[in-house]
Amino acid sequence: MLIVEDDPDIAEGLRYNLAREGYRAVVAETGEKGLAAALDGGGPPALILLDLMLPGMSGAELCRRLRREEATRRTPLIILTARGSESERVAGLELGADDYVTKPFSVRELMARVRAVLRRTDEAAPSHYRDERLQIWVEEMRVLCDGAEVRLTRKEFALLAALTRRPGRVATRNQLLDGVWGQEYYGNTRTLDVHIRRLRSKLGACGDCIETLVGVGYRFAGCRPKAAAEGGAPPGQ
Repeated sequence: MLIVEDDPDIAEGLRYNLAREGYRAVVAETGEKGLAAALDGGGPPALILLDLMLPGMSGAELCRRLRREEATRRTPLIILTARGSESERVAGLELGADDYVTKPFSVRELMARVRAVLRRTDEAAPSHYRDERLQIWVEEMRVLCDGAEVRLTRKEFALLAALTRRPGRVATRNQLLDGVWGQEYYGNTRTLDVHIRRLRSKLGACGDCIETLVGVGYRFAGCRPKAAAEGGAPPGQ
């Protein structure tokens, strides 16, 4: 996640509370730094918390810029600001924000809003994923790797669907455990690791598309074409 906030106390408080919820967040103090962080090439953040009153590029301008960029056009975004009039809330939502929270705010309420926005994003996810090597039909629970059928258990399929829902974004351990098994599995990371190993094994050549981020979680990076995955283009190309 990305926090764009120039008040260091607020930014650190947000980062700390997101970490307690199992989310990894980075902080940008200005609109320019926020734009760079959102478009750094490592995939868009899972969600952006954006203060409107920023030095340099304003939060409103940053929101407009993010909504113009293909990579961040659909990235969930919550505005945080001391401006709380109805007209200002409407203006913030019309900029493309998914929610609008006024300062001072309750941390519990903000975390609930974060979860709600992410949940809506997940529910709006497409029912079909496809890249050069991997295809997934969510409703049919069907998977093809390089044209070959991959047979998965329900839990393995749910885990793959959760990872491919937002390609390039990190899914924390708690997010995966909560989404696939439920909150009673919090802390039992061995369950997740065993299923990831089995999933990679069953996916075969497509298993390397799931990356491990030590101490954080997992990320689905997308499956490259065979030539790229094997280290380069075929001879003569």
